[in-house]
Amino acid sequence: MVNRKGLSLDFLKPIVELEYQIQQLNKISAAKKISIYTQINLFEQQLCNLKAEIFKSLNPLQRLHLVRQADRPTTLDYIPLILEEWVELHGDRGGIDDLALVGGLGKLNGNTVVCVGHQRGRDTKENLIRNFGMASPGGYRKTLRLMKHANRFHFPILTFIDTPGAWAGIEAERLGQAEAIAVNLREMFSFDVPVICTIIGEGGSGGALGIGIGDKILMLEYAVYTVATPEACAAILWKDSKKSPEAAEALKITSSDLKILGIIDTIIEEPIGGSQANPHLAAKTLKEHLLQELNGLKKLTNQERKEMRYQKFRQMGTFYEY
Repeated sequence: MVNRKGLSLDFLKPIVELEYQIQQLNKISAAKKISIYTQINLFEQQLCNLKAEIFKSLNPLQRLHLVRQADRPTTLDYIPLILEEWVELHGDRGGIDDLALVGGLGKLNGNTVVCVGHQRGRDTKENLIRNFGMASPGGYRKTLRLMKHANRFHFPILTFIDTPGAWAGIEAERLGQAEAIAVNLREMFSFDVPVICTIIGEGGSGGALGIGIGDKILMLEYAVYTVATPEACAAILWKDSKKSPEAAEALKITSSDLKILGIIDTIIEEPIGGSQANPHLAAKTLKEHLLQELNGLKKLTNQERKEMRYQKFRQMGTFYEY
């Protein structure tokens, strides 16, 4: 199980130390009633430069650890900042309401859309309720019900991906996990309405693909998207999870790598420090991209969108030999 809260991010320690020093200087300035604003401003400028330098050079495994942090914005954090009149809907009409996947209706600049996304918790108690963002078959059936509703009433579909993977428990297999994801893949290819998928955190394996078939695939700058976690990959290939840094490099999980490979369409710039540093700015940027992509997709016919969607995924993984 991934521990989101207990991760020690060594690469952030210089930033934390400098932030602490600035905080102490502010306290001294207030207590002694002396003006040291020039020195504080200098330190703050150094802090900005340090953040820019560190986040520019993050390796794949460091990015993965960054998006696993508890303060990383989730689907339910973004939705109120992007959509108006959001109403969450529940249940798969089969007796299950999986809280690891959320969905509902809302308005994006006055236009009705259906939004679905993975939802993880911020602490152990909430993660147990949300099953650490790992959806069950009922969750995928719930999202499929909502997406079919969108297709019937001609509402665009927005999906937010943030999961380490689908729930891999025995009960999930008994309830038809693989079948539920497979049906979602098939049905999402058939929808007439625009579908935009955004990877906002950790996009893991089939759990991500279950709501990841779209006309456009957007990805936040520091997010990751992978067929398996680096830890699992290292354990499978080398029988040693300590080789996860090598696995992370080989898997090509970063937004820049995936853009080159043609897996994603657009990289959405995050604030320095990641979306958790400024969720409102991150949501504002994401909303602008969603509106831009949606306006472009609406200009296409239903058949053009479906053909483009099909060709997009057919071309993934192609390569040339010389």
